[in-house]
Amino acid sequence: MADRREIDPASTTGLYSLLGTLVTPRPIAWVSTLSADHADNLAPHSFFQIVSTSPPIVMISSMGEKDTVRNIRATGEFVVCGSPASMIKEINLTSVEFPHGVSEFDRVGLTREPSLRVAPPRVAESPYALECRCIDIRNVGNGILVLGEVIHMAVSEDVFVGASVDVTRVDPVARLGGSQWSALGEIVEVPRVTLEEFETLNPP
Repeated sequence: MADRREIDPASTTGLYSLLGTLVTPRPIAWVSTLSADHADNLAPHSFFQIVSTSPPIVMISSMGEKDTVRNIRATGEFVVCGSPASMIKEINLTSVEFPHGVSEFDRVGLTREPSLRVAPPRVAESPYALECRCIDIRNVGNGILVLGEVIHMAVSEDVFVGASVDVTRVDPVARLGGSQWSALGEIVEVPRVTLEEFETLNPP
């Protein structure tokens, strides 16, 4: 085993970059919101995960009070759109810090699609949309944690094979460290092992 470098987070500069490179790959939530005066906003968030499936709850975390969080505070709604690798350029461009009120949909050339149960639009080019109602916003360190209950899901028929979603058709992109992104690489299937199976293969 190689020697380890022992690092104290409290006295380390560049911690955002270090953690962002170690905790990878991270899925990207392409989050659509509306401001109180109905200006739309679209931004990628790579601090994103599922929190619960019953009820379905997802989380995003923003490093600072940006338009996404301000809009969710004002309206209580947001849409998480899927981020396909085929649209890395467009996803990245929606992270540009345009002036407040300038629509990323218009500047980047994306198509609005009406949502069914919330006001913010979906990205029509995205393979799926999770329409969310905010249930909590908390300050956690220098992050702002947003929890949203998924109240409706819209998934492209193109990503289904029968009743199941084919992840290769979803084509998810992930954030790595710095300016690095990643598409799906080799996919392997590793079934979970029951205790009985483990004991059979590895007797005491």
